[in-house]
Amino acid sequence: MLQAINQLTSKLNFDTLRAEFPALASDFIYLDNAGGSQVLRRVGDRVRDYLLGNSVQLGASYRYSQEAGAKVLAARHAVAELINAAHDDEVVMGSATTALMFQITQSILPSIRPGDEIILTNTDHEANIGAWTRLQAAGAVVRFWHVNPQTLELDLADLDVLLSPKVKWVAMTHASNVLGTINPVHVVAERVHRVGARLCVDAVAYAPHRLVDVQASGADLYVFSFYKVFGPHYAVLWGRRELLLGLSSLNHFFISGATIPYKLQPGNVNYELSYGCIGIVDYLLDVGAQLGATGTARHKMQVAFDAFEVHENALAEQLLTYLRSKKNVRIIGLPDTTSGRRVPTISFMVDGTMSETVVLHTDRFGIGIRFGDFYAKRLIEALGLNVWGGVVRVSIAHYNTRAEIDHLIRHLDEVIG
Repeated sequence: MLQAINQLTSKLNFDTLRAEFPALASDFIYLDNAGGSQVLRRVGDRVRDYLLGNSVQLGASYRYSQEAGAKVLAARHAVAELINAAHDDEVVMGSATTALMFQITQSILPSIRPGDEIILTNTDHEANIGAWTRLQAAGAVVRFWHVNPQTLELDLADLDVLLSPKVKWVAMTHASNVLGTINPVHVVAERVHRVGARLCVDAVAYAPHRLVDVQASGADLYVFSFYKVFGPHYAVLWGRRELLLGLSSLNHFFISGATIPYKLQPGNVNYELSYGCIGIVDYLLDVGAQLGATGTARHKMQVAFDAFEVHENALAEQLLTYLRSKKNVRIIGLPDTTSGRRVPTISFMVDGTMSETVVLHTDRFGIGIRFGDFYAKRLIEALGLNVWGGVVRVSIAHYNTRAEIDHLIRHLDEVIG
């Protein structure tokens, strides 16, 4: 199987692929992709086309309104296919993951009773923590599932200690935006459901690197941002249909509780950004077809992501090999890609050096990397890394090249020594 995937990867035409992203025509090296990927030309074209050709209100009887409505609905269908939703009305769109999490927890709020427990991890981006903590105002008790500071893993045994019939929700990340570790959310889902609770998964750091399958994840809520996945600054939250139907409406009083996803999208979706998201799916389908994939859309997208994964792993291992060779460097996360349990988001520390120093040096050479806590502040503080200004983070995407990683390593060596 791996040999077949490697053969497919060798067929990737990187000149053609990179040409899909206008920003890559510059000499700048984008290695801050976990902060925001570059945007596909076809996404921008769709946003422009909608704004200039379909900028009317939906729901009217006249032809142009009907055409505009069909485009927005087509976007929802495309996103449902991208994430493998069972029903397209399970797709809730909004401005960002943080905003969607605040919205959905406000809808959950009326169902919370004093003493209900919510389990959060201290490895998550604050988007999947802060919104849940606000439910304490209704009497919810928040408990934290802490990362093991030695292994930098979330131990399932620690979760088992926290789980009880009092638990109503567990929230966790599919992949850490600092550690890069892919968590076994389907295994967690089984444990969570066993005690009658539900699972919310933040996939912002996962979705750019693996084909999302919300049904296989076992989650009850699943959320990520399109601007990390080659699209516009927009986001999606998926929820199981029966769950969404039972939630309180966030919309006007006359919007029926059965009207999903509209009741959870106050003010409606952003029409042009929704329509732009179709470009992400189109791109993945085209890459899959170029690699020889036939059959269903999901299969074509899976072939594309399989090829991306192999290429990204090679680039990540190129950087990790260099970092492992330096005695004064500490990799914050799994030190290699061999287990298949990490995405190419690589964080590290240089002994006795502020992380800012490393990044300001590489800035001078047209390389975009970052330092800080990346809104995973609780994790950085738990590991004692805040005193060094957080970590240095290099985040790779499938459109990056070996030459770009070579260029980064050459200039990292100047400051790491």
